[in-house]
Formats: sequence, structure tokens, C-alpha cells
Amino acid sequence: MTTLLPPLSNALTTVGRPKDLLKRAAILQAAKDLFLRLGYEGSSMDAIAAEAKVSKLTVYSHFKDKESLFAAAIAAHCVNQLPSSIFDLAEDALIADVLYNIAHRFQGMLDSQESIELYRLMVTIAVQHPERTQMFYDAGPQRTHNEMARLLAQADQQGKLDIPEPMLAAEYFLSSFTGCSHLQKILGVGREETNTRDSYVREVVKRFIRAYQV
Repeated sequence: MTTLLPPLSNALTTVGRPKDLLKRAAILQAAKDLFLRLGYEGSSMDAIAAEAKVSKLTVYSHFKDKESLFAAAIAAHCVNQLPSSIFDLAEDALIADVLYNIAHRFQGMLDSQESIELYRLMVTIAVQHPERTQMFYDAGPQRTHNEMARLLAQADQQGKLDIPEPMLAAEYFLSSFTGCSHLQKILGVGREETNTRDSYVREVVKRFIRAYQV
């Protein structure tokens, strides 16, 4: 039996009134905007509070420091793009439809300007601040990998696919979308060919199912 890593939830879990949740959401949005616009060093807790239109005390009541806010902002961005619910596999669901939905949304997230800018930011700080890139990896790519593996473990248990190693299969599936086309977007070279995106997603799903069919 394959043991999956626990889902990342501590960066997103919060208890409070609806008003508190709205303020938290505003802080996360402001933090993400400023981190992308000004970089990590250029974004202070004071500036984030001003951007979110809350007090600095309110920011610290939700996040103990800038590092935890940074991790939570990344996690929130990924959860908004790829919520955990899309990785739940109902007994009567067609695995091809579920995989297509995930692939389509994952491709869209990778192609978004926010994700591209965030990736570029991480590359610039990776050597001097590996702890921050580790936070980014844990909150973003690792969380997505874990959720994908969880889905594939469900598919195996339900007899929809034959997947003895869900983590390995998840990497195989997700890495299909981080090839040359993605690198061109990161580097700002090449031309966007959106008309081929859907056909590529369908081809990946078809080949993946063929590789792991029962």
C-alpha cells in the first residue's frame, strides 16, 4: 500500500467569524499581488496591510510573520486554481472526464501570468534563499502532486486504473505539462498557440489512461 504525504492544510486553516475570513482573504490577495510586483524583500508587512486596507495588527493576528504569510498566499493561489474537491473521485465518475478536468485546469494555471511571474520570482531567489523556494514548493507543486496522487490512489482502489505507485504516476501525469511550451512561457520566447492546448490535454489524458488501464 502506498503512503501519501499528508495534504497541506495548516497554511489555509483558520477559525473565526465571516468578517475575519474576508479580512484574511484580502490580506492573502494583497500579499500575493505585492510579492509578485515588488518581490519578497520589497514587500513589507506594513505595505501588505495598507494594500489589504487593514491594520498591521490585523495582519499579525492572522499570520505570525512574513514567511508564513508568503507560504499561505502561495497555497491560497494554488487552492483557488486547483481546489481539493476536483481531486475527489466519485464511484460513478468517468476517470477520463476527471483527468481531463484536472489537466485542463492545471494547464490553465501554469499558463497564467501570475504563475509565470511567481515561477520567475522563485528562480531569482533560489540560490540566496532556498528556504523560501522550499516554502513555495511545499505550498504549490508538492501540494498539487500529493492531491494528484490521492486521486490516482482512489482510481486504483475503485478499479478504474491499475496504479501501484500513485506518487510516481502523478509525477508522470503532471510533468506532461511542464515541457518546452511551458519553458518558452517562462523565458518569454516562442509564440502562444492556444488552439493546440485542448488537443494536447486530450492526448495526454488518452495516453495516460492507456498506460495505466486495467
